[in-house]
Amino acid sequence: MQDGETPDFAALIGPVRELAHGAGQLALRFFREGRVMVDYKSDSSPVTAADRAAHEHIVAGLERLTQAIPVLSEESGDDLSGGRRLGWPWHWLVDPLDGTRGFIQGNREFTVNIALIHADRPVLGVVYATAKGEMYSACEGGGAFFSRTGSAAAERIRVRQPPASPLRVLCSRSHAASAVESYDRYVGAMGETQQRAVSSSLKFCLIARGEADVYPRMRPTSEWDTAAGQVVLECAGGAVIDLQGQSLRYRKPSILNSPFIACGDPEHNWLQYLPRSRKS
Repeated sequence: MQDGETPDFAALIGPVRELAHGAGQLALRFFREGRVMVDYKSDSSPVTAADRAAHEHIVAGLERLTQAIPVLSEESGDDLSGGRRLGWPWHWLVDPLDGTRGFIQGNREFTVNIALIHADRPVLGVVYATAKGEMYSACEGGGAFFSRTGSAAAERIRVRQPPASPLRVLCSRSHAASAVESYDRYVGAMGETQQRAVSSSLKFCLIARGEADVYPRMRPTSEWDTAAGQVVLECAGGAVIDLQGQSLRYRKPSILNSPFIACGDPEHNWLQYLPRSRKS
């Protein structure tokens, strides 16, 4: 595409799925061979050779696919995460290996996340749960789809509406103590629930498939953690809202997201369970 053109989402989704699959297979090779050498970035978060290999594969592929659209990956470094991106009308947002901590510990729920951002909205997203062989993809106006590795058929997915009792609630496998307290207070206000711990952006996808109702996230995440999963969930009929009820936005001065609620039924009042101090 040329500068100023609007990308053809339908034409892009297949090649982006292929890039996610290729990156995921690179990471899976490290995972199966037990070659998980860990380094630490400036923010003390872990990074492995699998993260870097997946990053290089995706970035090179996206630069070939859409030369006019810049790419921001979690592994790009600080040079691409500053003020320059605020002027980008379009950009790719990539987490080449989401769930690195779980990956290091042998958890199979890690994902590859690739999203296309237009202004402050994610409009195309692919999430590949590599070790589980699950591919999720969606684009604005095109619905959300799920397929398994080795299957040519992709099925359209939809959220569960309206949510039935008990509510099915997802949480992260690892939380800071303050986040656990906030999560417990929020979920405790729901009454009877079924709770399940899941790693990575797979949580958005499980809600999109109707296997869960809500994922409250009460501590910061980065934009690349959520963008692809948000597209899948929104195109399946769900929503990702902040604690004021507004859709989660991107291309902000800070790469960090505020706390949010990913939900299957946007008509349900998910804010009612927040403590009064969090609603104001």
